[in-house]
Amino acid sequence: MGATSWVSRPCGDDYSCVFPQSRFDDELRYFFTEIVDEFTKTRYSITQMSDRKRRILEELAGRGTCSYQQLADLLGVSTMTVRRDVDALAKGRRVIKTVGGVQEAGPASTWYESDIQSRMTDRIREKIAIAECALELIGERQTLFLDGGTTCIQLAKRIADQRKGLTIVTNSVFVCLELGRSQDNVVVSQGGQFDANSGSFVGVSSEEAASKYFVDVAFTSTKGFLPHEGTFESSTSTFRIKRIVASQCARLVLLVDHSKFGQRALSRVLDVSQIHDVVTDDLTPDHYLAELRDRNVSVHVAAVRQPTIGGEADAS
Repeated sequence: MGATSWVSRPCGDDYSCVFPQSRFDDELRYFFTEIVDEFTKTRYSITQMSDRKRRILEELAGRGTCSYQQLADLLGVSTMTVRRDVDALAKGRRVIKTVGGVQEAGPASTWYESDIQSRMTDRIREKIAIAECALELIGERQTLFLDGGTTCIQLAKRIADQRKGLTIVTNSVFVCLELGRSQDNVVVSQGGQFDANSGSFVGVSSEEAASKYFVDVAFTSTKGFLPHEGTFESSTSTFRIKRIVASQCARLVLLVDHSKFGQRALSRVLDVSQIHDVVTDDLTPDHYLAELRDRNVSVHVAAVRQPTIGGEADAS
């Protein structure tokens, strides 16, 4: 048998493969082609599967638990596809399967307070959309309170750019800096002990300062939220100020993205009866929104562009 000559042909987007050229090797060439085609299909399937698994883990990191239906809606796939991904993650001990859903393996992240910098870019699309929706709730020449949550920081950016004649009280350094870009509003800062994790002033002196103000509208965030119970926080140093403000403001608006619903943290802070409005995004399950409306809470839903696996982003 003489030496076999070989030729190169593309195999998928990223690979080139060599194949035998002679007629003697036609059967071998067919065999190689079938293997490469199957490998290419499997490779793309694995890549797509990895994207879904990563999205599942990210969602659980924020929520702690999810139902199969919630994940299917988020990913734009069937519940059977979600179940297969969850089975694979459970085998790797990355998640724990529950009845009708899945939970994060290990303590939920809502039990611990993360630093402000790591939260700045987390779910940024939702925060921006919620902040823009919340901006429409502000009337002329009102007095406001903004806490140190990252969604309130996004709201502060928009107030500085689009509103005039307001008086804003805050215990957040970052809110002060954003509002300070404009000279069109009065900014009142509550001093006290600086908490680096939240970028806010806390402690007795800050709480005493908060007790002196009776604002028209208070905008506050939360670590976890159950519509039948209220808000939850993991930082004991900041929630006292929220309680003081909530007891004295004329109207309290909670800014909360979908990942916070159904979550508890270390301490319950506000009862749902203290909340007048909730501003959230369109990924929040409908049953939570219905429960809030049943409790006479005004619900405002901000539209968020939702990326789908394997396709372009579409607007919800």
